[in-house]
Amino acid sequence: MTASGKAVFAKLSSPYYPALTALFVGVMLISNIAATKAVVLFDWLQFDLGPLHVNGLVTDGAFFLFPLSYVIGDVISEVYGFRAMRRTIMSGFVVIVLASLCFWVAIDLPAASFYEGQAGFESVLGTVPRIVLAGLAGYVVGETLNSYVLVKMKERAGESHLWARLIGSTVVGEFFDTLVFCSIAATAIGIRTWSDFINYLVIGFVWKTLVEVLVMPITYAVVRHLKRAEPTYRSGLAGVSQVTPKVP
Repeated sequence: MTASGKAVFAKLSSPYYPALTALFVGVMLISNIAATKAVVLFDWLQFDLGPLHVNGLVTDGAFFLFPLSYVIGDVISEVYGFRAMRRTIMSGFVVIVLASLCFWVAIDLPAASFYEGQAGFESVLGTVPRIVLAGLAGYVVGETLNSYVLVKMKERAGESHLWARLIGSTVVGEFFDTLVFCSIAATAIGIRTWSDFINYLVIGFVWKTLVEVLVMPITYAVVRHLKRAEPTYRSGLAGVSQVTPKVP
């Protein structure tokens, strides 16, 4: 165990970091496409709470996948540090922008006379640029804050209290991610009223945060495995333990 303020991070010269980055970028790309579909869960759930009129839980088609990006982000930040996560965020940014440009070009290309799917193609991928903008803005803000908070907490606590920094960073990151994303994407998926917007915002934030808490044992297991598998992390722990005086 390291002392307070003695944060250890692995170097990027391993096969694990590129694999995690690829998985993160893939999740983000799929989520941006799936999020173009507006979804209402539990439409039987109807009640009024002040100005909020709930007619089911309003979300989007990526609600079950997107939280995984924050789990991966937590793992990268905990094991490799803020700078590594910033590189991962930039990789995702470039790939999603490229995908958006490709969709825009594909929509604008003249359709063959026998192709009957142009309208459906446009209706799904035509909203992606707006969703991409929302996703990029949300995830750049959210993931950056998530990683920053987690790393700063680790620098204060060392290896202890992983659960606290996972939850603390998730609450901060997910809130601002959801707020930014929903503010931009709501009208693109058909949300028109303040009631539906608040529903969309609250459900999104609560759901994403809850998922991360529920899968925390898996996050713990992955982090523990990587810390043991990464030689530079083990050597960093050994180096810190040698220079840190024992507390009687």
